[in-house]
Amino acid sequence: MPQRRTRIWLKNLFIALCLVPAAGAAQAFDIEDVAKRAQALAAQPYKAPESPLPKELLDLSYDQYRDIRFKPDQAIWRNRDLPFELQLFHSGLYFKYPVKINLVHSEGVSPLLFKPSLFDYGKLNGQLDPSKYSGDIGYAGLRVHYKLNKADYKDEVLVFQGASYFRALGRGQRYGLSARGLAVDTGMLSGEEFPTFTEYWVVWPRNKDEHLVIYALMDSRRVTGAYRYELRPGETTTMDVQSRLFLRENVAKLGIAPLTSMYLYGENQRANAEDYRPEVHDSDGLLVHSGSGEWIWRPLTNPKRLIVTSFGSQNPKGFGLMQRDRSYEHYEDLEARYELRPSAWVEPKGDWGAGRVELVMIPTPDETNDNIVAYWVPDNPPAVGRPFDISYRLSWQKNDETRPDSGWTVQSRKGHGWSREPDNSIRMVVDFDGPRLRGLKPDAKVLGGMWFNDNGELMERQVFRNEVTGAWRLSFRFRRLDDDKPVEIRAFLKNDQDTLTETWSYLLAP
Repeated sequence: MPQRRTRIWLKNLFIALCLVPAAGAAQAFDIEDVAKRAQALAAQPYKAPESPLPKELLDLSYDQYRDIRFKPDQAIWRNRDLPFELQLFHSGLYFKYPVKINLVHSEGVSPLLFKPSLFDYGKLNGQLDPSKYSGDIGYAGLRVHYKLNKADYKDEVLVFQGASYFRALGRGQRYGLSARGLAVDTGMLSGEEFPTFTEYWVVWPRNKDEHLVIYALMDSRRVTGAYRYELRPGETTTMDVQSRLFLRENVAKLGIAPLTSMYLYGENQRANAEDYRPEVHDSDGLLVHSGSGEWIWRPLTNPKRLIVTSFGSQNPKGFGLMQRDRSYEHYEDLEARYELRPSAWVEPKGDWGAGRVELVMIPTPDETNDNIVAYWVPDNPPAVGRPFDISYRLSWQKNDETRPDSGWTVQSRKGHGWSREPDNSIRMVVDFDGPRLRGLKPDAKVLGGMWFNDNGELMERQVFRNEVTGAWRLSFRFRRLDDDKPVEIRAFLKNDQDTLTETWSYLLAP
């Protein structure tokens, strides 16, 4: 199988531990216990981690690392009448700094210590001698299994592995974009800081529980944090996230609820090289629901150089990186199945105040690199040493995706049509659909509301019903005034009385 990603996620590597206490429901343990640890850490100078791993694990190749496999019959809670199973990842290769993993149960808190007998080392048997490893070398992360798609099989539903990265699945989905605990100085010339979950506490579930609680302790040079994740698998898998952050030092940009994805090319940006696949992306747009109620859709691009844009708001209602295009024929990739990859929607809880949703788009030559990041940046970040609480719900969606009730963007296309205009103008075609539009007569008067920044000049626009799909199309032509500057465009459909769709927001980079 060809390697699809060189990022931190390695799909076929699964490790578990079976030697755990016989225990029932968990004792009292909550985010305050973790927050005390985080606050104490923040009061101390940062201590960079040192890897306890032997050289032979650090020097493994990618294929060698993949060859270390979990023994499936050794999953935690495998032979107990519980809805979840827990498995662990082996340390090595990219994962140089193991994390601590604990179980919280009725008898207290039990650490899960490294046990090499639970792994199948494959072709590495005879080359590695795990019995000689001194001390506890820990694990690289954990994953959770649940009967998501079949009543007789527990599917992988959630993975925590690498820095503060995690990702989850709803029913019928394939892994795509990821989330993180926190983003620090993303897209800045000074360089990004990657906080790390250094310890986890997994709460022992009861046999009828439909949710699983995981706590995490985060540490980095300038920030520490305590996190509580409540996982509820289903058609749309949700994670209720509660966090408390502490700054050691001031941070230029604090990214809350960060999402990380990939966009190589798609409908609004053609492939630069020959590829049988019409589109390649984990997400195709950023959706923002502002505090004022406006819905904004920003199509993603694979830029020539780094692009950072933002959407300001007071108490945002939500944002997410979405995969709206669900047609297999638009991807034609039987291995990647991009049409099944989830959208991730962040719904704030409580008062988030003033700030901005920031979108970072990074050039990438292929699909092996994540090049899209979105997160919330508060206008008033916390003071050093003071607790900063923030909570939200994160939903991993496919069939029931968040979008406005009225109308939304279906596709965006850019080009010249059958001939290039002599004025070197650019044509764009944007299709909108939704209940309000479907309820209109074919000859209804629908207008295209448009705005350009001072580098764009509108030459022509038309709005008409798409007789093939039943949607409505905005077709317009514009001219860039300065080729060295970007053009920013906002558009929506309306009639004499009402706004009929979300706002389509596009950035044409130089």
